[in-house]
Amino acid sequence: MSHYAIAVNDAPTASGNYSQAIGAGGLVFVAGNGPYDPETREVVGETIEEQTDRTMRNIEAILRGVGLDWSHVVNTTVYLEQLLRDWAGFDRIYGTFLTPPYPARATTGAVLKNILVEISVVAVMPS
Repeated sequence: MSHYAIAVNDAPTASGNYSQAIGAGGLVFVAGNGPYDPETREVVGETIEEQTDRTMRNIEAILRGVGLDWSHVVNTTVYLEQLLRDWAGFDRIYGTFLTPPYPARATTGAVLKNILVEISVVAVMPS
């Protein structure tokens, strides 16, 4: 099975040894994204709501770069720095980007690097 890197200019560039996304076997695996400005890589927002919105927009830009949108997403993994405090605010903003059927999702608490949220997704390419 071959796989290929996906990179778009409208989302933050990778800050380490990873790709923005990888396409393989009809799936697109989007790397963990945070609330970074696509041009400056500065953290956007101080609240979970602001940071979730920026993170979702970054993922949306990567999806759009390969002709996809949130309706193609089948799975999300979410990391929250303050799981108990921020879950409701995160979920409220997250839900504004999606329509049923919602992707499967795992949400957990995690120690993050100066951000409140990180999200990765898996999307299916249309056949």
